[in-house]
Order: sequence, then C-alpha cells, then structure tokens
Amino acid sequence: MASAGQTLRVLEGRFVLEQANEPNQATSEGDLLALVFGPDGRTTVRRDDGAQDAWAALWNGDEAHDPQSTGMLSAIVAPLAAGGLPVWVASSFDGDLVLVPAERLDEAVGVLRDAGHYVAG
Repeated sequence: MASAGQTLRVLEGRFVLEQANEPNQATSEGDLLALVFGPDGRTTVRRDDGAQDAWAALWNGDEAHDPQSTGMLSAIVAPLAAGGLPVWVASSFDGDLVLVPAERLDEAVGVLRDAGHYVAG
C-alpha cells in the first residue's frame, strides 16, 4: 500500500475540460494535456489560461511509480475529497494528473501538504 509523502508538481497554466461526442472530431495537440476515450465519448483537457471555470493541474509522475502500486491516487484524492475539493483525474503509465478548480489551488495545495505530500510550484 502507498504511503503519504508523494511529490507533486503544479503544472504551468490553466486548463479546461471539454467533451466531444463525435469520435472523428479533430483535436489540436498544441495545448492538449490529456485525451480520454470513454463510453460517453472523448474528453479533452487542454490549456486555456484565460478560461472561466479553469482547472489547475497537479502531477505526481516526476517520480514515476509502478502502475501496480496501490493507493497512490487515493492518497491524493482522499484528502482533497475530505476537504470538499472537487477533482478530475487522468492517469498515464508513470503518474497521475489531478485537476482542481483553479480558484481553489492554494486550498488544495494546503490540504495536500497537511496530508504529508510535498507540492512544488
């Protein structure tokens, strides 16, 4: 089981979530952070620093963890949930993107630090 004390980094910029139900809809890769295919269509996370209702992104993959490690993501999202912070997540092979509302980033960083994590940026 994973212990507290992960290192996370705040990614530069602000991001928006967009749902595209058309499977062939073009997606520009320039500002794309994540592209998720699900039963409900595609969700993109792309950079848009001027967006209303933007999200800030935290990344724990600079110190990659084994994909079979247990509890890595829950060690991050559980304290955020307990603090009443909404999250949106996407995982890659080496790490996890955890998005929180941009206007609550400072609050999220405080919650994560209180839970024993190191947050850079």
